[in-house]
Amino acid sequence: MRIHLRPYQSTAVDAVFTYFERATGNPLVVLPTGTGKSVVLAALTQRAITMWPDTRILTVTHQRELIQQNFMALVRAWPEAPAGIYSAGLSRRDIHAQILFAGIQSIHRHAYQVQRCDLVLIDEAHLLGRGDSGMYRAFLKQLNEINAGLLKVVGFTATPYRLDSGLLHEGKDRLFTDIAYEVPVLDMIQQGYLSPVIPKRTETQLDVGGVGSRGGEFIAKDLEAAVDRHEVTQAAVTEIVQHGEGRGSWLVFCSGVAHARHVRDAIREHGVSCETVTGDTPAPERDGILAAFKAGRLRCVTNANVLTTGFDAPGTDLIALLRPTKSVGLYVQMVGRGTRLAEGKDDCLVLDFAGNTARHGPIDMVDGRKKEPAGDGEAPIKVCPECQTINHASARHCIECDYEFPPPVVKVAAQAASNALLSTQIQASWCDVTGVTYALHEKPGKPPSLRVTYECGLARHSEWVCFEHTGFPREKAVSWWRRRAPQLPPPFTVDEALQQRDVLRQPSAIQVRPVGQYTEITAVRFA
Repeated sequence: MRIHLRPYQSTAVDAVFTYFERATGNPLVVLPTGTGKSVVLAALTQRAITMWPDTRILTVTHQRELIQQNFMALVRAWPEAPAGIYSAGLSRRDIHAQILFAGIQSIHRHAYQVQRCDLVLIDEAHLLGRGDSGMYRAFLKQLNEINAGLLKVVGFTATPYRLDSGLLHEGKDRLFTDIAYEVPVLDMIQQGYLSPVIPKRTETQLDVGGVGSRGGEFIAKDLEAAVDRHEVTQAAVTEIVQHGEGRGSWLVFCSGVAHARHVRDAIREHGVSCETVTGDTPAPERDGILAAFKAGRLRCVTNANVLTTGFDAPGTDLIALLRPTKSVGLYVQMVGRGTRLAEGKDDCLVLDFAGNTARHGPIDMVDGRKKEPAGDGEAPIKVCPECQTINHASARHCIECDYEFPPPVVKVAAQAASNALLSTQIQASWCDVTGVTYALHEKPGKPPSLRVTYECGLARHSEWVCFEHTGFPREKAVSWWRRRAPQLPPPFTVDEALQQRDVLRQPSAIQVRPVGQYTEITAVRFA
């Protein structure tokens, strides 16, 4: 039975096989939350076994819900698939299955029981860090040795970066070497495969100015102390309830376990059904809460650090961020919980009380390469008012006289930032084009591209057209060419494009949008 794929899903599967025809590394496939990674995993698995019937494939992830989801996506489309599960949480140990879906916590010590394996597919690959000596890396090292160094590994993720490691495929000691395929979240929204996310200005804003950082992220206990304040919770919840009128499924991200429970209690005071899920919630209770939420019997769920990856509730149409973060990946994953399509759902409203949109920018333009030095923070020290001893900013009691410092002050601002969640929500402007130039652009280690520079009076705006790349960049280059030279086949190289530049139609105007200190071209007009 052939698995039905959307065009971009089919291209993603093709890109993996094309990659292995040309390279020997471990590629990544980057698909936004809600675009069907489990279906792509199933199609990739089926094709591999169809082409090479004795292939053994292992799909590994960290969460039992994802293990079950990926397994079911395969057997629904291919009922006779020789597939099994190895997971303590699911009470199954089908170690000898040809296609094995496993939890890393259950299988990481059993590489020698797995024995022969040709291909490992890792879902939520952003949970692996460079130089990581943990379960994944040790398991893969053993498995590769058992298989004479011939093991192939493919990572799947919506966010190909980590807070403390930058991009997953860059840097020393990385496990992944390249991105084989990537499709932008904005394209998926514009093509109707994902739900739009809509920002709304809030009156309440969390102030984390006195919270220190460690490893590039807010210190958890200090963050919760700053955020979990009764008056702030009441103000934020009042806004959530007001904006949530007419919306059916609310998901609230909180800064700690106690905070999640306090927010839940405040929401209940408004007569709204609400439950809390944390890492301490027993599995049967958690399953019951989430099943009720997905079925629409429960209107709101608050959570602390557990529903950021692998949680699939398509009907979610309101997300409230009460969890400030410096992690680009966490920010994108939280907002991504609202991008799935559902019947009767037009969009997902995002209420960002935490300033994350201002901190990181639109989710389709985040920069996973940014890193912050460990131990940074806006207030690294504070002075005891009793004995004048200098203490670290995170100290709750003076190290000299045991004076108890008051918790950081949290302000309720009259006008919190309502920054764009998508780049298209940033105001763009049209510029008349007075001239266009074309040039070869080269970057070490990357295929060359065509640099197109538009002259708009005294201003210059550039874009890069990637004819020699693969996947989405190539698709975008072909589309670019067809608008300018519909009578000619798209070139395969930059040199070919430059030889034909005289026949290209010149836009009369371009639409540009500010992106930091640069601009991005978002649309063109032809006379």
